Amino acid sequence: MEQNKTSIKQWAEEDRPREKLLLKGKSVLSEAELIGILIGSGTRTLTAVDLAKQILHSVDNNLNLLAKLSVNDLKKFKGIGEAKAINIVSALELGRRRKESDQPKIIKITSSKSAYEIMRPYLQDVPHEEFWVLLLNKANQLLKPVAISQGGVSGTVADPKIIFKTALETLASGIILVHNHPSGNLKPSQTDLNLTKKLKEAGRILEIPVLDHLIYTDSSYFSMADEGVF
Repeated sequence: MEQNKTSIKQWAEEDRPREKLLLKGKSVLSEAELIGILIGSGTRTLTAVDLAKQILHSVDNNLNLLAKLSVNDLKKFKGIGEAKAINIVSALELGRRRKESDQPKIIKITSSKSAYEIMRPYLQDVPHEEFWVLLLNKANQLLKPVAISQGGVSGTVADPKIIFKTALETLASGIILVHNHPSGNLKPSQTDLNLTKKLKEAGRILEIPVLDHLIYTDSSYFSMADEGVF
């Protein structure tokens, strides 16, 4: 016997996600209802909200984990085609960019934690390794963050010539190195340590000191300066 769903159109008007948003405001909607609006329509047996609940359940209702899903990951759910998957990915990317744009224009680096928080909008949910440099003035204020290179899941290459060329062009007085470990492993590799030593020595010669090297993960970070690796 064919299972029938209750269509969203059959819900009381104040309970339909779109109408609920208009009548009561966006803050009263659950994550499933908001994603249901993005999805638009469900399947023969599931409403859009039910489908959204399935997707959320697969990531333990964690929006940070949901943001890591690709279009292809989302398409694995029955009822989610490419267009719907793109809607979800785009909405989550807009949320990430909003966090990035909320940063104040003048930021002073006072600790490794403040450097980590600056990098969060740029490296959160990134599935491959990237190497960045924070360029600072004499007052340890951020001039700008610069992406140096991208790599694969397990590594990236940081060219000292590019790093210090960028620092010289910006008239930076100091730099902080940052790269992410998508695996979540905070332990620096021997390659990380060797590169840090090389860049620290180059910075000493050029009088652009390397103040720290952070290993970034979505949940925490490792500061080589704090841990006495320098």
